[in-house]
Amino acid sequence: MNADDIASLTPTDTDPTPLYMQVAMGVRRLIEGKRWTEQQALPSERQFVDLLGISRVTARSALAQLEEWGLVLRKQGSGTFVATRLEQPLSRLSSFSEELRLRGIASGSTWLSRDVAHANPDEMLALNIGSSTQVARLKRLRTADGATMSIEYSRLPVRYLAQPQKIEVSLYQYLDDAGTPVVRALQRISAVNATIEQAELLGVQSGAALLFITRKGFAADDSVIEYTHSHCIPAVYEFIAELQRTV
Repeated sequence: MNADDIASLTPTDTDPTPLYMQVAMGVRRLIEGKRWTEQQALPSERQFVDLLGISRVTARSALAQLEEWGLVLRKQGSGTFVATRLEQPLSRLSSFSEELRLRGIASGSTWLSRDVAHANPDEMLALNIGSSTQVARLKRLRTADGATMSIEYSRLPVRYLAQPQKIEVSLYQYLDDAGTPVVRALQRISAVNATIEQAELLGVQSGAALLFITRKGFAADDSVIEYTHSHCIPAVYEFIAELQRTV
């Protein structure tokens, strides 16, 4: 850290904000202002103590808060690093794995469930199918360079995915290889609060703000091929849209 960084992070007793939160907010400003870049190592707890004149408890609490916000990733035995942010252009249809691969980032999945069952009413409506149709259900945690990014829940008619266990990382790659690619999609983004279960899976507090993203993907014949919804840590996602004015 240079002198300016140290000055911007040093907490003051005149501010009613808790000391650890002052430090965490200061680091957040440096990260969001691109002063500290993705995968850059942060000072250790001991270094924060020495540089900022704070207690070890304050330093530890500040790093824990940054981790809860999804801004940093702690690697056992290596230290704490600025977390990867996923930029997603809203004008391009791509999968989570594809976006990470374009940026040279390792994508991963922790599977929570993979099964086949008869469609429930919500799935019947979303996929435009009847009650006798079976659907493949995929639920997993998505990771980037080992950092948890989101909980993803996908459903597909079994004619597109009869054996969910065949999906390793990329659902879209599997569909491409099977000759049934997703060619267009409708996507909606909103904000929700984390349930207790979601908070435990994502490592955030219950009630924390999350992005809720739903996507309905269509095949070339315009049939619905997938319906996916994801609960995402907002700090690690950045959506980009180019807007043109018509006059």
